[in-house]
Amino acid sequence: MPSIKIPSGEKIETISIPLPTADVPFYRPMVIPPSDLKEPDGVQAEQTDEVDTGIRNVNIPIIDFDVPLPENEILITASTTAVVSVAATLTATAAFKWVVTAMKPILKTAWKKLSPKSQKA
Repeated sequence: MPSIKIPSGEKIETISIPLPTADVPFYRPMVIPPSDLKEPDGVQAEQTDEVDTGIRNVNIPIIDFDVPLPENEILITASTTAVVSVAATLTATAAFKWVVTAMKPILKTAWKKLSPKSQKA
């Protein structure tokens, strides 16, 4: 019976892959005092100057609710922008309707002249 002689294979070394490492995120806990914290007896609280944020509150008497209002400059800017955008939209709508009304007969006439006439048999 015939036999096949297979040569010996070369030794292949295994590759050593190191295990992955990761930097685990961490945080420093923030110390928040309790909401009912008071100064000890005999100690005066420091006087701090309150900075005006520019936001006024308007009280609605029926539902007894305070509504914050921004500064006057912000209100003026917002209202001016709203008025200008509405005026521009209304003007553009009127102009577009006028252009459609004026161009419709012209386009119909041009379409009839350019389109091939149907042949009657």
